[in-house]
Amino acid sequence: MHALIIWVLSLTYLAIPILVQSAPVTQSVQKDVHQHGFVYCINGIFHTFNPQMSSGGLAVDTLATQLYDRLLAIDPYTYQLVPELAEKWQMLDNGTTYRFQLRKEVAFQTTAWFTPSRMMNADDVIFSFQRILNREQHYHHVNGSKYPYFDSLQFAKTVRSIKKLDDYRVEFHLKAPDASFLSHLATHYAPILSAEYADKLTKKNKQQQIDQEPIGTGPFMLNEYRSGQYIRLFRHNQYWRGLPRMQQVVIDLGVSGTGRLSKLLTGECDVLAYPAANQLTILRNDPRLRLTLRPGMNLAYLSFNTLKPPLNNVNIRHAIALAINRQRLMQAIYYGTAEAATSILPRASWAYDSQAQITQYNPNQARKILQQLGIKQLELSLWVPTATRSYNPSPLKTAELIQADLAQIGITVNIIPVEGHFHERHQKMEMSHDLILSGWATDSNDPDSFFRPILSCAAINSQANYSHWCDPQFDTLLQDALQTQQRAERIHYYQQAQHILEQQLPVLPLASSLRLQAYRHDIKGLILSTFGSASFAGVFRDSDESKKP
Repeated sequence: MHALIIWVLSLTYLAIPILVQSAPVTQSVQKDVHQHGFVYCINGIFHTFNPQMSSGGLAVDTLATQLYDRLLAIDPYTYQLVPELAEKWQMLDNGTTYRFQLRKEVAFQTTAWFTPSRMMNADDVIFSFQRILNREQHYHHVNGSKYPYFDSLQFAKTVRSIKKLDDYRVEFHLKAPDASFLSHLATHYAPILSAEYADKLTKKNKQQQIDQEPIGTGPFMLNEYRSGQYIRLFRHNQYWRGLPRMQQVVIDLGVSGTGRLSKLLTGECDVLAYPAANQLTILRNDPRLRLTLRPGMNLAYLSFNTLKPPLNNVNIRHAIALAINRQRLMQAIYYGTAEAATSILPRASWAYDSQAQITQYNPNQARKILQQLGIKQLELSLWVPTATRSYNPSPLKTAELIQADLAQIGITVNIIPVEGHFHERHQKMEMSHDLILSGWATDSNDPDSFFRPILSCAAINSQANYSHWCDPQFDTLLQDALQTQQRAERIHYYQQAQHILEQQLPVLPLASSLRLQAYRHDIKGLILSTFGSASFAGVFRDSDESKKP
């Protein structure tokens, strides 16, 4: 997600008993963390600690890996599925049954509000997925009944049943073969929650706390959350992979833009997530800092509201695409850290079509199309996030460049900055936009994790399909691609799907960017994954390095 929805209003329903009055990270906290942990600075707003209920952003990109584990994971270097809470798995019945052997002796976190009495087992796996799938399950409706990622995949229509074979074996029975099934279980949207914790909260009639005071099996657990300021995580001493090297991590939410860079330079931040591309020269030239760059599974795009005139006319969408100078965006926004997107799939995807070609920059042709349609003046609204994203380091500046480009062909663009996240309670406001500057990032290299979550018909109801575009032929191709385990056949279907997107243009792909991360020279063991934030369990501070000037 993390993706990455545009939200109209900031949500504040997350009320945690350990929440105290908002305040910046104090000097005493900074000193304590510097001795026993590190400070991770990121600009983010979120409404839940549970990634099941998020469309991306901080809950998925940063917190999920620290708080929770999944059945499977994806190796950030080989892109292959690897075991996590499931030691091994089998595909049976021609791809309609998946059997998982669970890892034993995996402890849930012990916090001020919960002490587990048993280890993770099959009951927790079944509870975690039934919450998403089963509308009759009580917890399905706790804190809302939206699970954007899995709703967009129509996951409830994919899974026939989940069966407990014994305490450490679980079977998923599908209604039809689905070649992407395992990849979706390996995303951060599929954490394993504690069924015992859920039962305890039910008895106390405090079910909403399951997403506000999280309990998982990950390397760190929530200690303190100050709204809009910071999140403090403490080490999970019984973590099944071994003791995390740092006692604590503070995730600083309080500063954006150049303020975060200043904190990195002064040592108030140890790690800077998503530094702006125009800051790279400073970062590279400072001997106290290190910089990591990796290809990213992400896409920045412009979404057209295809249900609202005049953007329901595909010719107008193509005229707008012709008028946008994407190469200028590469220079002015990304400073060489991205490439102009030619497809909705990034180049790192195994189904990327090297022959795909989105409309080239040609404002004269754009004017001609509008003239043929009898359009001399046009006024459109463009919704833009204010926060930096992994796929777009400067959304407002991007919007201003698009605004200037479209002014050259007689289209007036009114930029509407939006903060925070978008929630189902604002559904009636959805149709007011003409354009949305958005993007998508995923922790899976399966093409299905790009196509269905943001462009399928089902994704309209999950509020991830901002274009409100629904094409039955496109959806059929996506379904056909899931029916076979043969990669060549899947690529064939996905290339046809990409050709439909080129013709219909519900979204205009803008850029696929590198993932950037800057950090202090004494921070070691920090991994930057193609698929999002990696675990902090192996991060440590080199005391010898810290003594250097």
